[in-house]
Amino acid sequence: MKKWVVGFVFFLGLFSGALSDVKAEQTLQQLIDETPANGTVYLENKTYIGDVVIRKPLKIKGARYTVIKGSGKGNVVTIQSPHVVLEGITITNSGKSRSTQEEFAAVKIYSNYNTLKNITITNSFHGIYLSKAHHNRIENVRVIGKGGGEIAGQGNGLHIYYSNFNRLTRNTIVGTRDGIFFDYSNKNIVEQNNVSHTRYGLHYMYSDYNEFYQNQFIFNTGGAAIMNSNHLILKNNKFLLNQGMRSFGVLLQMANNNQIINNEFYQNQRGLYIDQSTNNFIKGNMILQNQIGVELWASSQQQTFTNNRFSRNVTAVLSLGGEANNQWSFHGVGNHWGDQARLFDLNQDGRGESPFEYKSSLHKIIEKNELAYLFLNTPSIHIFEKINELLHEDKVMAMDPHPLVEHDEISMKFIVVWLILVGMGFLMILKLKRG
Repeated sequence: MKKWVVGFVFFLGLFSGALSDVKAEQTLQQLIDETPANGTVYLENKTYIGDVVIRKPLKIKGARYTVIKGSGKGNVVTIQSPHVVLEGITITNSGKSRSTQEEFAAVKIYSNYNTLKNITITNSFHGIYLSKAHHNRIENVRVIGKGGGEIAGQGNGLHIYYSNFNRLTRNTIVGTRDGIFFDYSNKNIVEQNNVSHTRYGLHYMYSDYNEFYQNQFIFNTGGAAIMNSNHLILKNNKFLLNQGMRSFGVLLQMANNNQIINNEFYQNQRGLYIDQSTNNFIKGNMILQNQIGVELWASSQQQTFTNNRFSRNVTAVLSLGGEANNQWSFHGVGNHWGDQARLFDLNQDGRGESPFEYKSSLHKIIEKNELAYLFLNTPSIHIFEKINELLHEDKVMAMDPHPLVEHDEISMKFIVVWLILVGMGFLMILKLKRG
């Protein structure tokens, strides 16, 4: 009898242990489904099987080494409910097929008022895809693409489609096709993001009234390509080292009434490239050591440039395709032209005593052959410019009626020399009259 009781107890122990193992091995989808609305799912330091769908408000919080791995055939995490929080997780291995109707992502969001925070995404077609999703917050997300020759064959870091009033903050995107892609999405705020080694760091289509602050776009083919989009604010961003024959810091194409304020354009093939665009306000930007500071096509009219600082570009301004009507001063404030402008400021008001004409002859060769872009930084280009200057065959690219002057030691020396020459001339005239 005792043996029977002991055996029965031993059997119950094995059975309960088996139940514990089953419970421990619940799938992530089961954990999500069994957690009540507005509850929290705490994930362990392990890899969970993905392709999960969240259909109710939840918080899903990962541990240090939590991974959600998709099947490679769909979205790893799909959010259909509002008020979902996803935090502290690595998400990987979305579907990558381009032959399906849906473009897959590590996280696909179809709802509003969600928060994604402290997420790392790898080996996925798109990183995060917002589809008709509004008032979401994407913060401190790191998206790592394949980079190199694989850029064109993958998706975007953050893809924003018909989605409004979202906030994208302190995200890092490396090696995807485009870093952040906007399509028919309005009134979003993008701030303090870092995007590098992509095709376009920011790619913009048919999206209005968005704001971009303190972002950095570095080592991309193009920093920001803004197309068919209006009433944007780009302020305090950095566009650095975006190089290649057709590269740029910012491209404005059929983009109107935008504000480009206090940005830095450093060592790009073009700093600003403006085509078929009107009424853009460009103020207080540092345009430094680019091959072309600003490239303006004649199809672009009524841009206003004021208080920008041009310094050590191969050519500060290149106007192509004919005459264009753009303003290089606003309310009496022109631009700083660096060493290329020998200006006097006798009354010390910070403005030159005469208008400044910036001239160049590069349009002659670039309009005939785009391959000339490859040689802008070579000695032959400098020689070409100098010869045309001596022969008076260069052309006015920009006319600044109120150029700005730096009151440093060098400019003071020019003023002193000028005053001495004027004084000597005056004395000579007096002597001639007396004689």
